[in-house]
Amino acid sequence: MPTTPRRARPCIDRAALALVGSLLAGSASAQAQQPNYERFREGVFLRYLNAEAGPIARVPQIGLSFGERTHRADLDSGSTGVVVASSLIPDFDQLPSSGEGRLTYTSSGRVMIGQWVTTPLALIGQDGAQVATQAMPVLAVTRVECLQEARDCAPTDDPRNIAMVGVGFAREHDRQSQSTPDKNPLLQVAAGGREQRHGYILTPQGVHVGLTGGNVTGVFHYIKLDRQPDAPDWSPVPACISLNGRTPPACGTMLVDTGVTAMFMTVPPNQAGDARRELPQGTQVAVSVGNPARSLPLYSFEVGGSSLLAPEGTHLNVSDARVFVNTSYHLLNGFDVLYDADGGYVGFRRRD
Repeated sequence: MPTTPRRARPCIDRAALALVGSLLAGSASAQAQQPNYERFREGVFLRYLNAEAGPIARVPQIGLSFGERTHRADLDSGSTGVVVASSLIPDFDQLPSSGEGRLTYTSSGRVMIGQWVTTPLALIGQDGAQVATQAMPVLAVTRVECLQEARDCAPTDDPRNIAMVGVGFAREHDRQSQSTPDKNPLLQVAAGGREQRHGYILTPQGVHVGLTGGNVTGVFHYIKLDRQPDAPDWSPVPACISLNGRTPPACGTMLVDTGVTAMFMTVPPNQAGDARRELPQGTQVAVSVGNPARSLPLYSFEVGGSSLLAPEGTHLNVSDARVFVNTSYHLLNGFDVLYDADGGYVGFRRRD
């Protein structure tokens, strides 16, 4: 996903975070099946290459290497799969291939086309910490096409500067049918026979790879995910959206997407009101997570307001067909986000 210039840093809405924190901390009964990670020890923290002290203000980047050279790549939790220009993979045409690959980024409208080649790789943090994967599928891009409704796309038959590390889950039904968990590099880390809990924690400064008793500390609010009936993956995070306090809220799914700066939202007409395409300045947005019958408030913000959790814009789709919200990376200014690929959990830990 393309990065954008940083805006002036707004203030944290501490009152809103305090309220959310008390609601989550008071929901212990809803966390009866909380997983235990104490016996796991295999974990590495990769600091983003562009990490700074304080809030996250840009799409995070990580080092990506197939050998001697290290490339800067966007770390994208809104897609699944390492997607890189074929010219950046040494002797890519000599690597084992499982056939043509295709991955569509619906936020920008870019369609990456190439070959799924099998190769090990390394992900590298700012301070040199790294993790190496076992041999895994990587999309070597040889062509870029654009959707008809693309927002940010330039077609090319000679891609040069494409480097994306997609670490999301439940993306198969968003024009990413080939994006199954075996394409997620954070789940393919070579452990050398040591026991590990496959998953990660996204923070504003970096990503913890592997869940352990040392990095899963503090209070997480956990959501248990269902298995997808038609794909070898977990289902998306259930969530509900309310605009300007309208009830009942619209319930569907949520995506925490570190690859975008803006929020993407689909709600029915009774929530959108008179809004079309964009949410007007001053709109109050509230998001809760979990089963609609017992969902818990996660966070809220005012469009155009000063909260660090507010996205840099909102793209609105009004439809009765689905309910969906893509938070953008700004959610990480209020919460660390855990994904447990083995157990099927998502967790939210409030940040102070």
